[in-house]
Amino acid sequence: MGSLGRDVAGAVGARLGYRVVWRDLINQAAARAGQPELALAAIDDLGLLGLNPPASAVESYNQAVQAVMRELADAGNVVIVGRAGQIILRGRPGVLHVRVVAPEAVRAGRVARHQAISLDAALAQVRASDRNRREYLKRFHHCRWDDPDLYDLVINTARITVEAAADIICSAVARGMPFMADSNTGDETTS
Repeated sequence: MGSLGRDVAGAVGARLGYRVVWRDLINQAAARAGQPELALAAIDDLGLLGLNPPASAVESYNQAVQAVMRELADAGNVVIVGRAGQIILRGRPGVLHVRVVAPEAVRAGRVARHQAISLDAALAQVRASDRNRREYLKRFHHCRWDDPDLYDLVINTARITVEAAADIICSAVARGMPFMADSNTGDETTS
């Protein structure tokens, strides 16, 4: 939250002519799992809704997320934002994993300005979002979200603009970096 990752993904998608997938992935997976209420639980980054779906529904949803994500990657020309793409598509040829970060204070300032709320309220939102995302990866994928081995690029938007971040990512794709060596699809994933 506040790192501008979705903005970077949108800029990359626009430049490359790729589809950008974020919440629509959640909705597709929830529908496929037959659990539409899980879409709400999945987008509740702050944990405000207090939704506690049964474990079987969550497992069905997570399997559906993985299936939808793999299908999107198979189709190619897609930027997938979040939902553990760095793990689900790990080691897959033609996939670039990008983590977009910024210091907590910078992110909280952005959220405060965007939502016209106090800095303290924004900081609480950023911390709650971070906690929920960190716990999601730990619980369902048994890994740390900040493990640098999960990413090909880490971009700090406190120091690099959205446009510059998109330039870096698009340049990596255009130059056929090693992640592209065994693929013809041109897939890309950003987290």
